[in-house]
Amino acid sequence: MTPGHTSPTSSEGSAVPDGSGTPGVTLDDVRDAARRLSGVAHRTPVLRSRTLDARTGTRAFLKCENFQRAGAFKFRGAYHALSHLTPEQLARGVVAHSSGNHAQALALAARERGTHAVIVMPADAPRSKRDATAGYGAEIVTYDRYTEDREAISRRISEERGLTVIPPYDHPHIIAGQGTTALELLEETGPLDVLLVPVGGGGLMAGAATAATALAPGIRMIGVEPEAGDDTRRSLAAGHRVAVPVPRTIADGQAVETPGKLTFAINRRLVDSVVLVTDDEIRAAMAFAFERLKIVIEPSGASALAALLAGRLGPPPAPGRPTGDPRPARTGVIVSGGNIGVDRFRELLG
Repeated sequence: MTPGHTSPTSSEGSAVPDGSGTPGVTLDDVRDAARRLSGVAHRTPVLRSRTLDARTGTRAFLKCENFQRAGAFKFRGAYHALSHLTPEQLARGVVAHSSGNHAQALALAARERGTHAVIVMPADAPRSKRDATAGYGAEIVTYDRYTEDREAISRRISEERGLTVIPPYDHPHIIAGQGTTALELLEETGPLDVLLVPVGGGGLMAGAATAATALAPGIRMIGVEPEAGDDTRRSLAAGHRVAVPVPRTIADGQAVETPGKLTFAINRRLVDSVVLVTDDEIRAAMAFAFERLKIVIEPSGASALAALLAGRLGPPPAPGRPTGDPRPARTGVIVSGGNIGVDRFRELLG
């Protein structure tokens, strides 16, 4: 994606600063994160399915972060970020805002590192995620996601109590930690033609793109957003960060108003495109995963699979291959998480 210039606000959303000059993340950073996470984070499985291949015309490799500790890829970034804190910072504690997966991940990582976490969560966060966050020992502060500013609440708590803010995505240590998903995937599969990645704030995509484009030159990096929350797609098209109204989608982990500064700076360089999926397509992907793959995934975790099943990749040949090459594209799919309770799962698929 070629960087564009900052332009005036358009009818698609309000312009916000583009994060120019923010520090980058390299493959070496991702590899360092992998070393710090070794023996702590799970090396999650990569699943294959003949049925999925036949239905989509690809050779699909699913990196299943629903089997990660705390149920999602977020544990990677959270633990990696805490591993860089000083003993003094750990003694004081940390604070973060999250709709659920970063909350659980940071709560568990804080327990592992011997510190205390305060999590600012929306009042309507899924009960299973809220209960798990509390179960890991975190203190929860709730807010209204439609009327209150979660970042402002986190900053206030940080200033009042001397806590270190651990953002959910917009930090180089978070991004490098998330990038270990793609690092592991490519170590197992070899080069891929395409990698589909769910996009919320952009941290998983930024880390995955950093690793994947370095290890597999020519790979197509395709982000996937819910149709109701396409802030990254709009931002890449505009060439600057665009803010949208708080999305109302079943993919709560992707209900973000605008990309992060650092994540957008990385993704506008490395991401080829962003495709959209509907809530119904996400439900269909969750059902397919349950019935055919025998795994449970949450809505946000299902969005990349939904894009593949819905044919969002289209028929173009894999990069670097001659036109008419009959071989199916080798397609990586990051299944980002599985944190969903029984009642919610039945409600969505019943």
